[in-house]
Amino acid sequence: MNYQQFYIDGEWVSSSGTETIDVLNPATDEVIDKVSAATTEDVDRAVKAAKKAFPSWSALTVAERASYFKKLKQALKDNLGTLADLMTAELGATTRFSHDVQVTMSINEMEATIRAAETYQFDHYIRDALVTAEPIGVVACISPWNYPLNQIQRKISPALLAGNTVVVKPATETPLTALYFAKLIDEVGFPAGVFNILTGSGSKVGTGIASHPDVDVISFTGSTEVGEKLYAAGSKGIKKIILELGGKSPMLLLPGGSIKTAVKKTLGTIINNQGQSCSALTRLIVPKDDLKAVQEELLAQLKDVKIGDPTLEDTDLGPVVSAKQEETVLGYIAKGKEEGATILTGGNKVDCPGHYIEPTVFVDVKNDMTIAQEEIFGPVLTVIPYESVEEGITISNDTTYGLSGAVVGPDEDEAVAIARKIRTGNVMVNEGAVTADSPFGGYKESGIGHEKGVYGFEDYLNIKAILR
Repeated sequence: MNYQQFYIDGEWVSSSGTETIDVLNPATDEVIDKVSAATTEDVDRAVKAAKKAFPSWSALTVAERASYFKKLKQALKDNLGTLADLMTAELGATTRFSHDVQVTMSINEMEATIRAAETYQFDHYIRDALVTAEPIGVVACISPWNYPLNQIQRKISPALLAGNTVVVKPATETPLTALYFAKLIDEVGFPAGVFNILTGSGSKVGTGIASHPDVDVISFTGSTEVGEKLYAAGSKGIKKIILELGGKSPMLLLPGGSIKTAVKKTLGTIINNQGQSCSALTRLIVPKDDLKAVQEELLAQLKDVKIGDPTLEDTDLGPVVSAKQEETVLGYIAKGKEEGATILTGGNKVDCPGHYIEPTVFVDVKNDMTIAQEEIFGPVLTVIPYESVEEGITISNDTTYGLSGAVVGPDEDEAVAIARKIRTGNVMVNEGAVTADSPFGGYKESGIGHEKGVYGFEDYLNIKAILR
């Protein structure tokens, strides 16, 4: 397909400008394609198309809107391999992770959102007042590079099923997956203007869409720094803001808890997607008496990790997404050493083409160090000891973020009681894992609103009281 076009008002169209952006393969640093950079005129055209389509799309029944998504879900299944290959090429995620997690998760979560929409109670009474839920209008969907399919799916599925229309701006680093997704939407036959997509820089195109006077909702996933700017942009016109931002999530190992489970669960988030996940468990907080055993288990589980070509089935760790991200991660590693932390293993760029970084574990870490407070977004873990469980809870909460977390302990009831004290939107206990319809959203600087299932669906609705 031609990746240098936009999808606006049901048609593939060329940009009104001539600027293009190279898309690089982070495993080789080679250009694999180009996309167009949208102009202000392109942005205006896409938003106007979405606004024009809103009345007729919002007038459809939920069942009618859901019928399009059921076809789209099947199209994702039919094109799973192609989407996974695109993601591996532009993101660097391993083939296994792209296939088994990235695309499969999108299918499962779309199905959960369809269920939520079909069973949602749009009307109910409070005494004589009819309370009804209605779509809001045009939604600006601005997505990150680390989950280039699912972070778009998490926005458009609830937004469109609720009756809104959308304009999507994918990340500059990973636009090909998003454009192929748009191709599937076109083939399914969504009505013209319901879904629109533009490529280009976040500072120009993303901000341009978000600040457009005809946009009613801004849905953004990315860094807290950019989220703050979009929050400010949305204040003009009092737009609704949905933000899923950064994280510095704790894994709290309780005394007597399974060290093997805690380490395995933690490393899974550090290795998978090269640690480029906002919910990654990047702070392993452990009893001081277990520190040596934890370090031994970390080394044991890391010794067989295979770094290399992400297209090979047995590769565990591919490259980070770009030269810029490589520089950022290596900068944090240098900062950790400078501030007095000790590298247990890793800490280096891999000597080969592409942006590969060894999985890195820091010990002798204090929670006020930069590497324990700031989101690194790479395969880097900090291990922090504590003296008492109360201190462990305090360390877990001693961050400006509050997105995710985990607790591993010998008694599940006690672990759940501790999980209630962790100030994050998600906490996994022992072998517990996220599900397709459980809510995902942050406390503090990790965001506003929720994703997935009924909780994400409700964020794209207005509530009206009709008094009789």
